[in-house]
Amino acid sequence: MAKPRIRHIALNVQNREEEADYYKKIFGMEETYRGPNGTVYLSDGHVGVALISRADQPWGINHFGFQVDDLDDVEQKLAKWNEPMTERPSTRPFAEHRAMDPDGNLFDISVHGYDQVELAADRAEKKKKVGEKAPA
Repeated sequence: MAKPRIRHIALNVQNREEEADYYKKIFGMEETYRGPNGTVYLSDGHVGVALISRADQPWGINHFGFQVDDLDDVEQKLAKWNEPMTERPSTRPFAEHRAMDPDGNLFDISVHGYDQVELAADRAEKKKKVGEKAPA
């Protein structure tokens, strides 16, 4: 995957259960995960949809997410636009970073992708195990 791809869209909805049922029945989406805060994650096998519910934010599209191979490259490109990339909380299972376009639209950035639940602690453990296997 050389070219970054949009792999995730988060919708801020008033009723997550009703919306999840709708997308499952109409489009055959499958539920892949339920976050501890009630977020429902669905997938069509290519793009994930997160159904969040935040009354303090506008209803509708909240953010979207790219999967990338080279995080450093993206960070350098964002710096040229004076748009910093920030780390997502370690409890987020999919995206590691977030940024904003010039109009203020939020987007997530993930290297590991949106197909599997993986928290920051999981990624750190993998790095540790790879480091233990490396020759001294």
